[in-house]
Amino acid sequence: MNERKIPKRLRGKNYYQSISSKLLEEKKTTKEFEYILANLKLEEIISLKLELAAKNVKGKLYGFPIWNTTNLIIKDSLIKFALSATNSHREAANLLGITPLDLKRFIKKYQVNEYFD
Repeated sequence: MNERKIPKRLRGKNYYQSISSKLLEEKKTTKEFEYILANLKLEEIISLKLELAAKNVKGKLYGFPIWNTTNLIIKDSLIKFALSATNSHREAANLLGITPLDLKRFIKKYQVNEYFD
């Protein structure tokens, strides 16, 4: 459940979108794991994830060149974060420094809302 206490009339489209809640519900993470994760630097988390993924595929990460796809991966992560950290698409766009129309296009093109459903 979302911990933010905002009156219903002020709740936007993003109010119930939470990556943490989604992953906890799917049993992909735990509160203890989140605590450990919070104590790592973002660079350490990315490096560790890539190292673990590379072990399974002998260095060929998911069959695509990671350097060329990094921009899209990071944008996807930022969009999901912005949607879970704000109450509306307008707030999310402002947080990201993009227009609401650009945000809407990205959400539609990459089916970001389906991730939270």
